[in-house]
Amino acid sequence: MQSFRALAAHPQFRLGARDMAQVSLGVAAWGLVTGVAMVKGGLSVPLALLMSLTVYAGSAQLATLPLIVVGAPVWVIWATALCVNLRFVIFSAQLRPYFKHLPLRWRVFVGYLTGDLTYVLFIKRYPVPGDRDPAVAYFVGNAGTNWLSWQVPSIAGIFLAHAVPTSWGLGFAGVLALLGLGYSLMSDRSTVVSATVAGTAAVAAFSLPLRLHIVVAIAAGVCVGLLMDRAARTESPR
Repeated sequence: MQSFRALAAHPQFRLGARDMAQVSLGVAAWGLVTGVAMVKGGLSVPLALLMSLTVYAGSAQLATLPLIVVGAPVWVIWATALCVNLRFVIFSAQLRPYFKHLPLRWRVFVGYLTGDLTYVLFIKRYPVPGDRDPAVAYFVGNAGTNWLSWQVPSIAGIFLAHAVPTSWGLGFAGVLALLGLGYSLMSDRSTVVSATVAGTAAVAAFSLPLRLHIVVAIAAGVCVGLLMDRAARTESPR
């Protein structure tokens, strides 16, 4: 494993940082709004800072925030965060072939830095596991830029919560960034159908309490994807 200094000097590190910089405006807007929302939602500044730096998952932070504020049971808060972040289990499974050679501390570091856009950009650049060092260098440059693009605005939003109105709707920029990259991954019928089913299920179940429509959408999309993948393997010639 190369040192961090060697990784930073690798051309793929700069390429990863550059790829992420192209969508960092949406990430920054989302981070800013999340920071503002945490404080305006009732969290103290120290607790909001701790949540931003340790959880580092905007969707989970926003999903659990109202539950924390109203004093929901801890198990409900944890279950909500777990369901919202289930996608990272899939991310980790697909990233494992690229990073399984790393020491445990580095794999934990990779897991912490992995985000939605980081995963999407990395898989687009390296669809098949290959050279280890270039892939690691690209990931660190990409994920490091994503981390800064999120944390700096998020922390700014925490300290400037009462000066930034939530009515600005800046979080929509982050949603647009995710949608754009998500659409680029819909390369076959299975991914298109799974995404469509998940979106439809989320809308249909929106009235469920405790944000359970997210769980329904995840379950529906994953089940449809697995069924279509199994059907494709069965139909393919041996």
